[in-house]
Amino acid sequence: MTASRTITVTVNGRRYERTVEPRLLLADFLRHTLGLTGTHVGCEHGVCGACTVIVDGDSVRACLMFAVQLDGRTIETVEGLGGPGKLNALQEAFRAHHALQCGFCTPGMLMTATDLLRKRPLATDDEIRDGLSGNLCRCTGYEHIVKAIRAVVGPAPSGTAANAATDD
Repeated sequence: MTASRTITVTVNGRRYERTVEPRLLLADFLRHTLGLTGTHVGCEHGVCGACTVIVDGDSVRACLMFAVQLDGRTIETVEGLGGPGKLNALQEAFRAHHALQCGFCTPGMLMTATDLLRKRPLATDDEIRDGLSGNLCRCTGYEHIVKAIRAVVGPAPSGTAANAATDD
């Protein structure tokens, strides 16, 4: 049996020091140890994207990483995007464009989109769709999600399919 290990992480700008078992997954660490339940656990195989968080500037699947791998690293979760009564621009766009239905995939979608927009602030619709391709949603059909991200990016270049589409 491997002994517990103390790790220090920064989550949403706050530093935590906790003792964890080597087999504790990052998703479980966030949800059960830190009480940050916005990181959802869907497939537990890295396929659905519901558990997406940002680690040191890159989106990752929290169900595929062990908490001990995060010692000394910085993690961003959906709870760090905005707060009660103060949504960030992406969260507000998701609300305004009806980009969520059941809400289960929404935290992972928001974190993936946050990473995408940081790296590609002028993303095209095709780049948005490609960037979201690892996140599954059974409710929305993705159109409203793309529209919400498009609203944050800004209008598509003239003559593109995104400009021709109408908002429902």
